[in-house]
This record gives sequence, C-alpha cells and structure tokens, in this order.
Amino acid sequence: MKILLVIDQFDNSNNGTTISARRFAKGLQKAGNEVYVVSTGNSKNEYKFNLKELPLPPGISHIIKSQGMSFAIPNTEILEKAISSVDVVHFYMPFFISKAGLKICEKLNVPHTAAFHVQPENITYSIGLGTKTKVNDFIYTHYRDTFFNRFTHIHCPSQFIADELKKHGYTAKLHVISNGVDDEFKYYPKEKLPEFKDKFVITMIGRYSNEKRQDVLIEAISKSKYANKIQLVLAGKGPKQEKYQKLGKFLPNPPVMKFYPTDELIDLLKSTDLYVHSADAEIEAISCIEAFACGNVPIIANSKNSATKQFALVKESLFEAGNSNDLANKIDFWIEHEDYRKEMEIKYSKHAKNYRLKNSIVKIEEMFNDAIREYK
Repeated sequence: MKILLVIDQFDNSNNGTTISARRFAKGLQKAGNEVYVVSTGNSKNEYKFNLKELPLPPGISHIIKSQGMSFAIPNTEILEKAISSVDVVHFYMPFFISKAGLKICEKLNVPHTAAFHVQPENITYSIGLGTKTKVNDFIYTHYRDTFFNRFTHIHCPSQFIADELKKHGYTAKLHVISNGVDDEFKYYPKEKLPEFKDKFVITMIGRYSNEKRQDVLIEAISKSKYANKIQLVLAGKGPKQEKYQKLGKFLPNPPVMKFYPTDELIDLLKSTDLYVHSADAEIEAISCIEAFACGNVPIIANSKNSATKQFALVKESLFEAGNSNDLANKIDFWIEHEDYRKEMEIKYSKHAKNYRLKNSIVKIEEMFNDAIREYK
C-alpha cells in the first residue's frame, strides 16, 4: 500500500500526536508499505513533502509552541502531487492543511481516512474553559460538521473517545485502535539512576498544561506521610513550567522537570517506583501505557473526560480527579504495600501486551484497506 500521512508537525517528537504518527509511519514501513508524509519542516527525506509553517501573533505563537505544536500553510500544488501518487490518505488533525487536503482527495477520488487526536478539552483548558460543557460540545460539533462527517472511517485511540464521537453525532465507522507502544518499553528489574538511588521516585509524563493537572500531584506529595523520601519527576515541557517549579519549591525534594528523549525516558522509567497520571482530559495517554509496560504501577485520575482510567487493574490505581488528598492516600498505600506493588508490577507489564504497536499496525492497515475497497 502507498499511504500518505497528513499532519501539521512531524519532524520533532515533542507532542503525543507527532510521536504516534512517527511510530505508525515506522511500523507501517516495516510491514512493507510505502509511507509518505506532508508536514511542516525542512527535512530532506524522499518520503516527505515539506510545507511552510503558519506564522502566528507572538502571544498565540508562544502558547502553541509551548504545547509542542505548529500549523502548516496549505500548498495546493504540493498536496495534489502527494495525494495523487498514493492509495490512501490519512489525516491526523482537523486544521488547515487537512481541510485543504480533504477537498483534493474528494476532487481526485482518492480514498481517505481520519484520526481523532485533538480533544476539545486540549483547547478549552488552555483558555480556562475546560469544564464548560457547552463550549466543548460546540467544538465537537464544529469538528463534525466542517471535517469528520465527510469521512467514512475514523481512527479512535480509545473506546472513550469513540463513545464521545457517537454521542456527538459522528457518522463514520469508528475504529478503536490504540496508538500503541514500542517493544523497547518493557519490564526491567529496577536499576535506579545514581541521582535517584535513595529516593522513592514518582514519575508523570506529559505537557505542563492545565488539563494534565500536575499541580494536583505536587500538592498530593506535599500531603504524603513519606514526602521526605519522595522524588517527583515531571517529564515534559509546556506553558505551566514556571508555575509548577514555584509550587515544587515547597516539597522536601523539589521536582525534576525536563523533557526526556526516548532512551533517557526508558532509563527514567527503570528508576521509577510509582507512576501517576493526574490529567482531567485525555484521549488515551500513551505515556501511561509506556510506564506500566516498563512495570510501573499507575495511579490514574478517574476523570469523566479521560480514557486513561481504562488501564487501572485494581481500585488502588484510581483516585478522585482533582482530589490531592485522595491521591496522597493512594501514594501512601503503594509505598506501604511494597510486596503488593511488586506483584502488580508484573501484572501491569503483562497487561501492556494488549497495546503493542505491532497489533495497532495490523488494525490500521485493515482500516485503510476498508477505505480503499469502498472506493473500488
């Protein structure tokens, strides 16, 4: 199959959607497909069609960049060249280049599919409206009427988001396919990095943004009976970094805050004793799967707007979203029950087999073939 991926940013692995797209591209290539990409950037690759980045006003640009994102300017000539040479086109985001590319697919009668990666709450939490149901419903409706209801197949990274799309009137066939984790994320005996040798390490991976709620985790650790021995690591970057650094100063051990490339992230997860995912809104949270694939027991917010709670195997792996007291209690439980934690580490690492990338590649290929057969 010749497959074209259309995504605003592909070259830099600094947000979850881009990381997923790069992994899918690599996995599809390994499965014998020809994969091409239309995106921003200047990379000199034979499979890449480069577009210029959309310039934005400084204030807005800062917010977008801090989220690890950029937008591409549509170029009809480049899009037509790329689309006309493939069997199927897969769109990652419902923005400018995707809308322009969709029109070209329809004009040239080229099979096309979409993915739903941009949860309305990703936008509304950034502007202080994350809990406003009517605003989020409006965005779901806007996405639906301007983009997604022109597709017959949509990739949903979780059953949660598939249910949300059904609830909001999306008419396509919804394919629930995990974004998938690579085999390099696997269970290791704990080998702590020297700087963490005498600490109980709690890690969370994710952007420093409103909906991820790292503030709840910082507050919970301050309330833990074992705060003196806990070392918090917040792996990521984002607009809330300065705020979280100030909050973290009040902990006995201030949090380590930095972005980790994959090899360093695996070393961090080998050094981690407990993984926390405190986000209020999440379509899947591949980072949580990576963590428990490496044998880290998770504690996950049971938010109604998050799919991540689906990964919890026991009640002690869930806490009331936004409640730092409940999270502190769950942290203390796992510290105090080390034998149980070691037992659950094995069970969680085995659970990750359900979310391996190679399984997701097979399923996404089936979706592409369904779309191609419809056009034939």
